[in-house]
Amino acid sequence: MAEKTIQEMQQEVDQYISQFKEGYFSPLAMLARMTEELGELAREINHYHGEKPKKQTEKERTVEEEMGDLLFVLICFANSLNIDLQEAHDRVMHKFNTRDKDRWTRKENEEKGQTK
Repeated sequence: MAEKTIQEMQQEVDQYISQFKEGYFSPLAMLARMTEELGELAREINHYHGEKPKKQTEKERTVEEEMGDLLFVLICFANSLNIDLQEAHDRVMHKFNTRDKDRWTRKENEEKGQTK
């Protein structure tokens, strides 16, 4: 499968959603849906990396699947509010690379993300 840009993912989700009369959910419903998906991801993380093993009767799901569900809902949410996720990402990275550039301890022998 070919790699996709964020814009391509947003377009793909929009094409999928636009085939239905209902369209995107309201922002509040989208937030509830995202919260639900985040809870499912948390449950999987707890099963695989925490102290709560799955019950015999629980369906086998993966962390990857739950992250995919969360990503889909995030893209739906962004599309419904006309938010360009690439632009949002670029703004966040600018913030981390400027405001927070000295917040964390850098690994030894590294300058600007490159190993010597």
